Amino acid sequence: MSPLFEKASLFTFSQQIEYSKGGVVSKQVLKNQGGNITLFAFDMGEGLSEHTTPFDALLQVLEGEAEISIQERSFTVEQGQSIILPASVPHAVHATRPMKMLLTMVRP
Repeated sequence: MSPLFEKASLFTFSQQIEYSKGGVVSKQVLKNQGGNITLFAFDMGEGLSEHTTPFDALLQVLEGEAEISIQERSFTVEQGQSIILPASVPHAVHATRPMKMLLTMVRP
């Protein structure tokens, strides 16, 4: 996945990615030693199965709505809302409506 965005350029995240019927689309925004930022679009009913990551991550919903589970706790996250996914804790994402999100992973 190569970076999508040029530095020092103006853009709107939700306009930079399109939904794919029955699928998940991702585009890398930025990656460096400090972490990475990835843009996602999920069709309704799609998601990411339970997994862990070695770093804390900030999940920001840009459009739509998703059920986010974090270690057996469930959260409904809507457009304009965010949630922090703790490092090494199982979590999953399930789009209850078509949903676009920005995921920022921060390395310690």
